Amino acid sequence: MKKFMAAIGIMVMSVVGTASAQTVNEQNPYELVQDVANRTFDRIKANQAEIKADPEMLRTIMEEELVPHIDYKFAAFMVLGKHFKSVPQEKMGEYISVFRQYLVTTYAVAMGYYDNQTVIFEPESSFDDKKSVTVRAVVQDPVRPEIKIAFKVRKDSKTNEWKAYDMVAEGISMLNSKRSEFESILRQEGIDAVIALMRDKIGKPVELKQGAAIQIEGEPE
Repeated sequence: MKKFMAAIGIMVMSVVGTASAQTVNEQNPYELVQDVANRTFDRIKANQAEIKADPEMLRTIMEEELVPHIDYKFAAFMVLGKHFKSVPQEKMGEYISVFRQYLVTTYAVAMGYYDNQTVIFEPESSFDDKKSVTVRAVVQDPVRPEIKIAFKVRKDSKTNEWKAYDMVAEGISMLNSKRSEFESILRQEGIDAVIALMRDKIGKPVELKQGAAIQIEGEPE
């Protein structure tokens, strides 16, 4: 689980964005992933002292910078799977809102597992006629085996903007993992129990497990 969380943390570093003079290019899924990777690395690096003093700052960064580039509503629906139709409509809004906070917390917690890795992205491929794209990368570590990661990105049919909705480490999908975690709870106890579980995890403090910087290679000039 720690290895998976560390990989997810690396993926977060590669998916979130930060405020700067440039804007993230959401018209190109490959540039989207690499743009936000580079920008987020800069922000985390610039705020190391503040983060060490107050790890909750990671949650703030996720709230401000991750959510704009994640299709969290689509991800929330995907996690429900076959139970989507059984969730009362009056509960759906609450579920999506809490799921959004849960993602922020999950990624903030994952930040505590960082070590000194380098992320190398695959070359861009044609995506003109595609509605979804998988952006692949390899995480290279000085002392551990490399980790293959992938970012699932989908195109909004109305805005034509690309947003990430899933992240995969060594073949393990985050959404599939959460779907498996929630499935029995949904079946036996219903959506209220899932919401309660997420709220419980949201309420726990963010802790730093190990400190490090991640180097990003392959970002656009």
